[in-house]
Amino acid sequence: MKLTDKVAVVTGGARGIGLAIAERYLAEGARVVVADVDAAAIDEGLASLDAGDKAIGLQLDVRDRASIDAMVATVLERFGAIDILVNNAAVFDMAPVLDVREESFDRQFEVNVKGLFFTLQAVATAMVEQGRGGAILNMASQAGRRGEALVSTYCATKAAVISLTQSCGLDLIRHGIRVNGIAPGVVDTPMWEEVDALFARYEGRPPGEKKRLVGEAVPMGRMGRPEDYAGAAVFLASDDSDYVVAQTLNVDGGNWMS
Repeated sequence: MKLTDKVAVVTGGARGIGLAIAERYLAEGARVVVADVDAAAIDEGLASLDAGDKAIGLQLDVRDRASIDAMVATVLERFGAIDILVNNAAVFDMAPVLDVREESFDRQFEVNVKGLFFTLQAVATAMVEQGRGGAILNMASQAGRRGEALVSTYCATKAAVISLTQSCGLDLIRHGIRVNGIAPGVVDTPMWEEVDALFARYEGRPPGEKKRLVGEAVPMGRMGRPEDYAGAAVFLASDDSDYVVAQTLNVDGGNWMS
């Protein structure tokens, strides 16, 4: 029970990695806020958690500062504090550089970078006022460690997440707030069906082939599963990592070494 009585907010928490982290945090004794833009998915996620009053769902659009502020205010009113933030909400798109659309570029940066930063800022402000520190986890990606020909914008957003994790970590540690990140590799979530379809379109592959190939290329021999990231998320949120600051931990089956 490494997170007993802690209050954790997980953005993009209604499915995939976010839901797996929420479930593990509950098992470790935390109270969890599942924050997501999709109200129907929140209801489904909460039903799967079956945590009673230990978990609540809040609709959150990280592109909207008013939505972020309202989420923070509601959590403070309901639970009295925020001890942990998992910045997991993100969107994905891909195209050759010559075909990248401005609206796709803007949307990815608006959610993956701007939304992440201002959610962090709002929660960190509450943590400073509480005066007892806290832990913030930013979900990056192996895509932020390198360029990929068809994924230029998404790679750039995740590189920005790694950079923000470093800068925010160095600034906020004076308040006892530890900012760190997790960089997943390829993860078998429903989103990968969309990713596979895009690779099929741009690389001329049959449906399912790209997903199979990237899984086989992982040294571990398979794609990641959402639950593979919960342990690292517990570690970085708990006192076990109280001397870990401004780091982004690769959890990718051996895909990337840093």
